[in-house]
Amino acid sequence: MLYNRVTEEIIRELAVIAGARNVLLDPAKLEAYSHDETSKEEYAHMPEVVVTPESTVAVAAIVKLANRAHIPITPRGAGSGLSGGAIPVFGGIVISLEKMNHVREIDYENLTMTVETGIVTNEINNLVKDKGLFYAGYPMSLETCMLGGNIAENAGGGKAIKYGVTSRYILGLEFVTPAGDIVWLGGKLAKDVTGYDLVHLIVGSEGTLGIATAAIIKLIGLPAAKSDLLVLFRSPQEAISCVPVILSKGLIPTAIEFMDRRSVETSCAYLNENLPYAQCGAMLLIEMDGRDPALVESEAEAVGDLCMEQGAIEVYVADNRTTQERLWAIRRNIAEAFKVYCPVQSLEDIVVPPASIPAVIPELDRIAAQFGITIPCYGHAGDGNLHATLVKDPEMSMEDWHRIEPQALEALYEAISKLGGKISGEHGIGLKRKEYMKRFMSPVELELLKAIKRAWDPNLIMNPGKMFDLENGIG
Repeated sequence: MLYNRVTEEIIRELAVIAGARNVLLDPAKLEAYSHDETSKEEYAHMPEVVVTPESTVAVAAIVKLANRAHIPITPRGAGSGLSGGAIPVFGGIVISLEKMNHVREIDYENLTMTVETGIVTNEINNLVKDKGLFYAGYPMSLETCMLGGNIAENAGGGKAIKYGVTSRYILGLEFVTPAGDIVWLGGKLAKDVTGYDLVHLIVGSEGTLGIATAAIIKLIGLPAAKSDLLVLFRSPQEAISCVPVILSKGLIPTAIEFMDRRSVETSCAYLNENLPYAQCGAMLLIEMDGRDPALVESEAEAVGDLCMEQGAIEVYVADNRTTQERLWAIRRNIAEAFKVYCPVQSLEDIVVPPASIPAVIPELDRIAAQFGITIPCYGHAGDGNLHATLVKDPEMSMEDWHRIEPQALEALYEAISKLGGKISGEHGIGLKRKEYMKRFMSPVELELLKAIKRAWDPNLIMNPGKMFDLENGIG
């Protein structure tokens, strides 16, 4: 079963649907849509055409055309993903929602906002913060990512331990099916068991079941106070072992971010920053927030005392915005810093049950030693989601790297599976990890996913080449 090419006739029809200015054919412009934040050399594929529609009606018409002509479609937001989910593996049409970024409604009575999914996630909070509200489901990259990509990946972030991930805040969706039909699912409801929960089937489906063009999102009260603790430990094992202890005491931090020494040093060098890590093997960046400043301060102090009891070297309190931003900038820029150190790497986001967090570090040490590579580790320790990054040594040949990387990845995924974990907590499967799905997911579970895909998208045009392979070789 093969896809058809985009013909001159198809291009003319696309121009009629979306407007000629919204149909991109220049190879120099198409190149930007050929990759996301994964390795360009390894995963990039050029689209045949990119369309930037400005309405849901236009999106639906494009999908109907592609379904009729049997041309693959790749939905795309900001292209900031880390799994290859927005890469047009089979060429075809990229539908970029970048121009669908409008706010349709802010409903303060129901504490909801209805927005098009091309909106940059951070813009949502900028619009409602003066009313004492915020959208809590955002990931770490909130200043660059778009809501549609967050929905496709069910994105999480540093605050997920307290506030949860994207799915908790998506109440309704305007959705274009692979047949080009437009449907509204869900609504401004706190509870709804009227039929299958299709909204949350779509959230996290990585654009393989259709295109979400608008969403009703839940808003909550903005915390009045917060306090950040930077906690230094002698070793990564001591730091990571402290996390389940904190959680078991009934204290609920907003975030518990883990950073090993290599990650901190690399990010500080990148930012020309300074942290007191001379005697330190790893750090925890812990945030507490709430409505009552006195209670936040008290709970932050209790967490700090608990960390000291568990062997911390020192606890630094950042209770003003300038210092807090300095600390979080170091955490947010670790990935960028390692790209400067060596752009050839495999950024992973393994996830394990909270009780298994301390067992992860010895496994990473073992795998790094076995394959002679560096695996710096950082991430959202509070919810068991860690970014263990396989980084190529600058002196290592590409031939050796290509030989070692898949072996090291398989060893990593197998170790995590034995700990009751999964191969992705927030970045998704996409193109990058699909070959490992059949090894770390039961055949029955995998077949259920495939059956849903076939039922919703019988012509297999919607974001093919992602998540898993189907028997006919497409998808």
